[in-house]
Amino acid sequence: MKEQLNFKIELISPEQVIAVRQPVLRKGKPIEACIFDGDDLPTTFHVGIFINGSLVGVVSFMENKHPLFEEENQYQLRGMAVLESYQFKGLGYEILKYGESLLIKKGIKMCWCNAREIAVDFYRKNNYTIKGDPFLIPEIGIHYVIHKNLQ
Repeated sequence: MKEQLNFKIELISPEQVIAVRQPVLRKGKPIEACIFDGDDLPTTFHVGIFINGSLVGVVSFMENKHPLFEEENQYQLRGMAVLESYQFKGLGYEILKYGESLLIKKGIKMCWCNAREIAVDFYRKNNYTIKGDPFLIPEIGIHYVIHKNLQ
């Protein structure tokens, strides 16, 4: 049986995401490696999940059109990360669903991301589909373009 965690989800600042991005996605890399192009755009939003007031998971959504997709209304999911000691407890699912619900309210039709190979199963369980062939992001690893129709 899954442990029941009391959590709070809210929109957070671009600066706050770094505290979780760095140890999970850019371990051993400088802070600058955790700042993504588009983090501070007015159309970008960042979601955080808190347990006992501590930020333990983050995900960012940015307006960005991928050339593999014809859909006009698309957002890119970036920087999905949950601190290691909180992984596999359903928190990633919770912040993903929260972010998707905000996209739906904005009238966004599709969400896509470059998913790490180790995260593909998580996204598949959440109704994302792979598009195209795997590709390498240097110093990070194999990725897949995945997407989900939201409406």
